[in-house]
Amino acid sequence: MFRSIRTEPYYSGKTAKFAAHLKNSAMHLSIKEILATFMVLFAIIDILGSIPIILDIKAKTGALQPLRTTLVAYAVLLLFHFIGEPLLGVFGVDISSFAIAGSVILFLMGLEMVLGIQLFRYEGGSTGAIVPIAFPLIAGAGSITTLLSLRAEYHSMNILIALSLNMIIVYLVLRLTTFFERILGPNGLHILKKFFGIILLAIAIRLFMSNLGIELPEGH
Repeated sequence: MFRSIRTEPYYSGKTAKFAAHLKNSAMHLSIKEILATFMVLFAIIDILGSIPIILDIKAKTGALQPLRTTLVAYAVLLLFHFIGEPLLGVFGVDISSFAIAGSVILFLMGLEMVLGIQLFRYEGGSTGAIVPIAFPLIAGAGSITTLLSLRAEYHSMNILIALSLNMIIVYLVLRLTTFFERILGPNGLHILKKFFGIILLAIAIRLFMSNLGIELPEGH
């Protein structure tokens, strides 16, 4: 006769741990935290303000991949949310150095828009627009450092929900680029391209200076 092996305690223990984990996550869910985190990330990602830049990149590459671009940006932000600092530490890079590198790329993109020159080599086809839009435009140094800072103040579950909601908005904006093109028209696009090119240059300079620890005098 074979003795039956009792597995109930093992599985009941696993189930209890899983239930406790779900209960713990549910206890930390906060609409207030989600809204606060959502607004911070929405302001930093600034996908609406990036529409002229996205349209400029689309004109150079000929196509956008909204879903793939959004998923790449989402994956980058998730990666840095969980293991950002240790990952950079493997390469001997800190957050400030990473932010400075991102600011240089943003600066060059701004120069392209203002001066009407081409500094980057954009590949045509389905993947040409993914890298400059997903990174550093959406998942840039500002978004990444903000995510790392939010972890010290808000629960991870609330941050992830807020980030996911922002990525849905990013996807919708990327899908509606043709609609924005029709509304703005060629002249409107040209004006916005120059204006937001200057804004992008200013953001890049501020990001560069702040991560070098250099404070510029404020105008009065």
